[in-house]
Amino acid sequence: MEDILRMVSAVRGDHSISGANQASYPAKAAPCLPLHTDACSEPQLPGWVPSRQLHLHQLPIASILSSSTSQTTTDNHGAKPKSLRGHLASRICYWGKGPLYEQLLTEIKTLSSPATATDDLNAVVDSIFNQALGVVATRSVLSAFVTTLRELKNEDMWIEVGTRTLNTISAQPSSSSFIDAGATLRELVATAHENNEDFLDAAKTLSEIPLESSQRKVTDEEKARTWVRIVRNYLEVDDSTVAEMYINKLKNIMHLVTDQDLNLHFKLSQARIQDAKRDFLSASQRYHEISFSPAIAEEERLHTLSMAVKCAVLAPAGPMRSRTLGRLYKDERSVQLEEFGILEKMFLDRLLSPEEVDKFAEGLQPHQLATTSDGSTVLAKAVVEHNLLGASRLYSNIRFEALGSLLGLDADKAEETTARMIEQGRLVGRMDQVDGIVWFEGGEASGEKGSGRAEVIVGKEMRKWDDNVESLAEDVENITNALQKEFPEFVAVNLNV
Repeated sequence: MEDILRMVSAVRGDHSISGANQASYPAKAAPCLPLHTDACSEPQLPGWVPSRQLHLHQLPIASILSSSTSQTTTDNHGAKPKSLRGHLASRICYWGKGPLYEQLLTEIKTLSSPATATDDLNAVVDSIFNQALGVVATRSVLSAFVTTLRELKNEDMWIEVGTRTLNTISAQPSSSSFIDAGATLRELVATAHENNEDFLDAAKTLSEIPLESSQRKVTDEEKARTWVRIVRNYLEVDDSTVAEMYINKLKNIMHLVTDQDLNLHFKLSQARIQDAKRDFLSASQRYHEISFSPAIAEEERLHTLSMAVKCAVLAPAGPMRSRTLGRLYKDERSVQLEEFGILEKMFLDRLLSPEEVDKFAEGLQPHQLATTSDGSTVLAKAVVEHNLLGASRLYSNIRFEALGSLLGLDADKAEETTARMIEQGRLVGRMDQVDGIVWFEGGEASGEKGSGRAEVIVGKEMRKWDDNVESLAEDVENITNALQKEFPEFVAVNLNV
């Protein structure tokens, strides 16, 4: 650390040293003059190669830093001996500070220990912005700094040094000139947060990247990549509200993005948001669509299909859900799923037992088991509605007390549920509240509000009984005629025709 800070101190132009040499250096480095002058000439060390013949990567910075500061030499003018730190300052003056910073950053692994690397990098950043490097040179140095920080592969360091550097950049009057460096740093810090499973901090860090600024040109694919990361991080902390804001932004540009992975993540994020918002029918359709994607492994496709089945089961009973269940039931892969049993029963409108429901609930996520405003869970509500729809296939009419017993509800709750489904067009029937009976009508509900209410026709039930009796009599007569043709003797002896 001491060597690095001496280096940074020299770069800052602070050449004061202790002892007899202290008076030999001015408080600030001499300004660089044209190369033909002698005011800022190149130091002449033993064995030194003139800089005009030396490439930048040959500058012996590491050896200078590791050498004792007590070493001295004589400059071109025969003046009082200087320390190596003084020679370094002269070399900075000759070469310019920007390239020297870049050289220093490339050797930071050898110049610094893991225990001091964070402080060293922070010192370098402070030194960079204390120098008048100019915007172009500072951008180049910051780019080298970010590259070095990434190569150290220390996530805690990424967060600490990266956050401090971002604050330092923001405090500069010309901070708008370093937007690209700030964006790259934020991506690095966000990656560290994601690896540490600090998803909320990662999302907030990424959201600070300017993607719609006139000062920075960003492609639609870069915007999509950042926004998708933000959405996924917010979904990891179950914040679907903020995630949906970024999904709405993505909707405007995804048709311009050709990257298959980004499109897949976008669709998956959409499905997860719809799932979190309990729009289970839409989520099921999205999951089912994704399950056909060749871009994901077979195991993941089956998992996505399983999510589609779960969402379909949790969706409100009705004709739209029936169509979704039909598509899933006819998918030949569904038989491989644990949820196939409940899928089959729901598709065929069979009643579900409490044991089957409890087993299915074990595979649900917490938000899918959340309690609704009426105190029941989403699953319990979906099962009650399904069993009511199944009962309508078994009975022409039933009293509310018996219906409640069948659904596991009291009579009032059964009546309320039936009325709601009829009103929403998810069940066809009519209710006789005086006698406490619900009459189920044949046929499928349309799903349109109010379409489930059946018309009350005077004498309708009596005419239905008459039709049934007439049909029965006709069947008996047909059987008797057939017997007379085939077994006339038997009929003559046993039947009084």
